[in-house]
Amino acid sequence: MSDAQQITLIVDGEEMKVTTGTTGAELFFERRDVVVARVDGELKDLDQPLPEGAEVEGVTIDSPDGLNVLRHSTAHVMAQAVQQLRPDAKLGIGPYITDGFYFDFDVAEPFTPEDLKTLEKMMLKIINQNQKFVRRVVSEDEAREAMKNEPYKLELLGKKNDAAEAGEGVNVEVGAGDITIYDNVDRKSGDSVWCDLCRGPHLPNTKLISNAFALTRSSAAYWLGNQNNQQLQRIYGTAWPTKDALKAYQERIAEAERRDHRKLGAELDLFSFPDELGSGLPVFHPKGGIIRKAMEDYSRQRHVDAGYEFVYTPHITKGHLYEVSGHLDWYKDGMFPAMHIDAELNEDGTVRKPGQDYYLKPMNCPMHNLIFRSRGRSYRELPLRLFEFGSVYRYEKSGVVHGLTRVRGMTQDDAHIYCTREQMKDELTTTLNFVLGLLKDYGLDDFYLELSTKNEDKFVGDDATWEEATRTLAEVAEASGLELVPDPGGAAFYGPKISVQAKDALGRTWQMSTIQLDFNLPERFELEFQAADGTRQRPVMIHRALFGSVERFMGVLTEHYAGAFPAWLAPVQVVGIPVAEAFNDYMFDVVDKLKAAGIRAEVDISSDRFPKKIRTASKDKIPFVLIAGGEDAEAGAVSFRFRDGSQDNGVPVAEAVQRIVDAVRNRTS
Repeated sequence: MSDAQQITLIVDGEEMKVTTGTTGAELFFERRDVVVARVDGELKDLDQPLPEGAEVEGVTIDSPDGLNVLRHSTAHVMAQAVQQLRPDAKLGIGPYITDGFYFDFDVAEPFTPEDLKTLEKMMLKIINQNQKFVRRVVSEDEAREAMKNEPYKLELLGKKNDAAEAGEGVNVEVGAGDITIYDNVDRKSGDSVWCDLCRGPHLPNTKLISNAFALTRSSAAYWLGNQNNQQLQRIYGTAWPTKDALKAYQERIAEAERRDHRKLGAELDLFSFPDELGSGLPVFHPKGGIIRKAMEDYSRQRHVDAGYEFVYTPHITKGHLYEVSGHLDWYKDGMFPAMHIDAELNEDGTVRKPGQDYYLKPMNCPMHNLIFRSRGRSYRELPLRLFEFGSVYRYEKSGVVHGLTRVRGMTQDDAHIYCTREQMKDELTTTLNFVLGLLKDYGLDDFYLELSTKNEDKFVGDDATWEEATRTLAEVAEASGLELVPDPGGAAFYGPKISVQAKDALGRTWQMSTIQLDFNLPERFELEFQAADGTRQRPVMIHRALFGSVERFMGVLTEHYAGAFPAWLAPVQVVGIPVAEAFNDYMFDVVDKLKAAGIRAEVDISSDRFPKKIRTASKDKIPFVLIAGGEDAEAGAVSFRFRDGSQDNGVPVAEAVQRIVDAVRNRTS
């Protein structure tokens, strides 16, 4: 073979000479788990020839990118099945999403659960035909001819030049570069049996999808996510490399449904969402109030110990405050509309004294700035750490409001720290350690960090200030030893932030605490302190929310613990169950001792039979059940029953009380 017939590639880090025109499929033919190639950083179909000098990696089906390709390919198979079942269905978009995929369709009637079962059978038939996914590059005219019966695809072709701005999922179809169509090709005849406008890449063939997929649900969806557009029908699905992986996912989803905080909140009588109040405005019942108070009380004490000072601010303010802060310029869509009040009218209706716009506050920082500015400040007071459980209100769109985790009225555990530039790095480090330690106390201990940087279209201040703030936050985050993930453009308009991403018991990630470094609001509010040399200087401002919101944090904890809160948070920590009515008084004496020690305890003296009382305590997820009968009463003892069903008999009452007190005090159960 001559050199002219060869090219050099870097394959998985090693140099290799291959024949000109070699494809990824030929390069990785011995690796059956490789489904797509990463060529110079871009994912390419395996049937594409590899260029001279390319760096090539094999992407396996179980890798994140491989899973995305698998799921996007499965979406195509689903769409093919839909158009077989309903020939008049018009195609929308069909991207992969976390753990799955969806495809939108314009159809005369919504899909039913029976339709989804039928479609799964049709998909399996297509998969077993081992159709090939074949990419072809086309001109815009050729694409329009191929998609002439697909009005939504034709609309996408018109958006190609601004695909990134056009709406939800457009890049999946017509991003930058060539226009491509993917054909599903019958292996026997070589004919295209279905096609779609798509950027790809895709699996080499449908057989790789195997039987490890499922259609999960259908719903209405607006074209390109815009409520002003046509309403379509969306089918969601999931796909995995193996049946075992699919089964594990389905079990996780079932467990997540069992842990849904809205369901548990009703079952355990913790909170509710009355229609009479409006969307996103929860109320906490007595038991939920106990949990919330325990969460807040512990947080308050930790803040006192860490040198924070408590402040309180009102729920509404004149609009001018948010003009100064910049929120009315950059955040108005997230605020409730203004209340125009205090206008005075003459008898003829003309305005004698104009009114003013008041707003429900969406955040506390501008008011905390007013507290700082209320008098002269000295460097000796810094760092000044102001803390508030402040009620704020945000106009979340009705489609995104969700239980306690996305509400319109919330209580933020909000802190703002004012310090010198020399203090800021140490203060950020101390704040991050404080945040992580407190989250661990509530039972969350698996973290990574995310660094949100400037949104080039939505910021105040100069580039140099942003660069300094971003660099400082990055150094603090990296020094923590935790993984740091970039979030380009995700910062608030006034400064970059670190967010703590915590994993719950199911491995799901939740954004928890945020720490933002802000040089801009002190400037806008003209905050000053007198430095040691007598000059007036601007403080640096650190915004910090630990829970994010008390409501959201409680929703997360409810799901994390599946409603079985640790004893220190549980609304009822102990239930005493006498085996017969004759031992009621004895059990009341035991419970009185627990109450005297600060334990939330009660006696079940209902008319239910003893086994039913035990089941009720288990259903209510009570941490400790104390049981007493004749032998226990004679010995001055109780039987300890735990959540897992195990039991410790004949425990002296004093020892039982001490065990429970220790468990609550040490947050060990």
